[in-house]
Amino acid sequence: MSEAIKHECGIALIRLRKPFSYYQKKYKTWRYGLNKLYLLMEKQHNRGQDGAGVACLKLNLAPGHEYLNRYRSKEQNPIKDVFDNINRSPEEAEKNGQDLCDTKWVYENIPFAGELYLGHLRYGTFGNNSLDYVHPVMRQNNWKSRTLVLAGNFNLTNMDELFQKLIDLGQTPKKYADTVTILEKVGHFLDRENQYLFRKYKEEGYNDREISSLIEKNMDIKRVLENSSKDWDGGYTIAGLVGHGDSFVMRDPWGIRPAHYYIDDEIVVVASERPVIQTVMDVREEDVKEINPGDALIIKKDGEVFTQRVRQPQERKSCSFERIYFSRGSDKDIYRERKELGRLLAPILLKNTDYDIKNTVYSFIPNTAETAFYGLMQGVRENLAAWKKQQIRDRGKEITEEELEEIVALEPRTEKIAIKDVKLRTFISDDASRDDMVAHVYDVTYGVVKEDKDTLVIIDDSIVRGTTLKESILKILGRLRPKKIIVVSSAPQIRYPDCYGIDMAVLDKFIAFQSAIALIKDRGEEQIITDVYNKCKAQQHLPKEEIVNYVKEIYSLFTPEEISAKSAELLKPKGCPSEVEIVYQSIENLHRACPNDKGDWYFTGDYPTPGGNKVVNNAFINYYEGKKGRAY
Repeated sequence: MSEAIKHECGIALIRLRKPFSYYQKKYKTWRYGLNKLYLLMEKQHNRGQDGAGVACLKLNLAPGHEYLNRYRSKEQNPIKDVFDNINRSPEEAEKNGQDLCDTKWVYENIPFAGELYLGHLRYGTFGNNSLDYVHPVMRQNNWKSRTLVLAGNFNLTNMDELFQKLIDLGQTPKKYADTVTILEKVGHFLDRENQYLFRKYKEEGYNDREISSLIEKNMDIKRVLENSSKDWDGGYTIAGLVGHGDSFVMRDPWGIRPAHYYIDDEIVVVASERPVIQTVMDVREEDVKEINPGDALIIKKDGEVFTQRVRQPQERKSCSFERIYFSRGSDKDIYRERKELGRLLAPILLKNTDYDIKNTVYSFIPNTAETAFYGLMQGVRENLAAWKKQQIRDRGKEITEEELEEIVALEPRTEKIAIKDVKLRTFISDDASRDDMVAHVYDVTYGVVKEDKDTLVIIDDSIVRGTTLKESILKILGRLRPKKIIVVSSAPQIRYPDCYGIDMAVLDKFIAFQSAIALIKDRGEEQIITDVYNKCKAQQHLPKEEIVNYVKEIYSLFTPEEISAKSAELLKPKGCPSEVEIVYQSIENLHRACPNDKGDWYFTGDYPTPGGNKVVNNAFINYYEGKKGRAY
């Protein structure tokens, strides 16, 4: 993607299933789990750069020792800062002559030497970027079975409802944020589970010390999660540690946010993405399982692992935009899907260029569009082969040897045109200087495009706001002076805000929305905008289950082609000498390429949860009233 859309959060959980000394003996290091956690986090760095954190739980320490440690960072390189801090204690111990092969001493004295790790990479979608909002977050108690650590990849659309429910319970949440709300919600039902078990065993005649052990052994994590999550509306993968040693990872019932796991007799590994686990653990694809929508993977203190249904699964709506852009392209299925998205665009592009293969140059905007580009070129060659056959048939016996050779030799021209030259920082304070810097984010390859003759087709994985396209890419492509520039998106038009974890929550930043509004104004029908506003405003305080997405009416007036043409008009920079056209993927082709991931609310406005309709209407109200900020 050419634009700086923020990424999602990433989680990593490690549970060692053998005695701590086992790993020193087999792998020659007690850091086995810690090293795996570091790799899992580094290989998911794309999912969040605002902050990172790690929590470590020791399962078998005697009372009086610190059994739970946590370190979080929002430094410029937060993963490095976290692990530099973690490594400081063993490095100092080694300098002082301590034998770090003595696993008993290490376990009792080194803070992050334990059996259970929870790591998190954060992109801040709610609240702000202070350290208080960096995961993992903790709710501590003198009873281990009441201590809770959470980290997740989530956004909830009904924060107002959930916050009020906490108040109704008699709580006083310290912040209005989804992280705090979820922590307190799960913590409340964790307390209730403890109280229920305490009363049960007290009535059976056990003393308090015996009861603590029985609670830890028999805690029903499923019941805690069922009660906690019954009112959640949103997309989420949430991981948690309970102080006595139970842990879990749960996934929303629509499967919006991803979660995968691997289990063997030594270790349990959970991460947001499958290829990360494959690489770090050196295992095959089939060894890595997906946590099913609505399920929780539960790991008991004794190492038993199982999945249980926490919420009733709904129609699977896993995020297709994640497949297009956010997920690692090394995943087998995602790589294939991205190629297919490109391949399916070939017929329309050949049609739009009149099959003028000689005078068309194909390229891509680095870096995530590269896979779609390979698919596009596969599709161009497939269609070109059929076109060649038809040309030969049409000419029949009259075709000359020279003509036959020319047709057979015809191949699409591919070049690396756009080059992401440098990563420019936005520390420039004045707008004029910043705009000038943005214009130089990309450079171009000169001398491969014939001026005023070639059509330059360049594929991007998605076009969201179009800002970088207008201020940088089209300006520099225009320097090559092609006759025409066709920018093609492997994703459909992004028309509606996200509310489940990706930073695309402001409606009027989307170029598709800007184009639809501009078309309405071109027709002199601004009353339509007011009518939609009034409809949204009238249902603003209805229960979310009763709200209708009226923003769809803005787009229903125009064909996708009309909106694309207007987008091209709005995004063409002043002084660009070339004709500009924008081509988007169709919704139908999106579902052909990604048949198992049907979450398409960005493109269709069909939100999987009731809270989505509430968010999109609030976003339109904010646009109409000139309010800034998120709609939930």
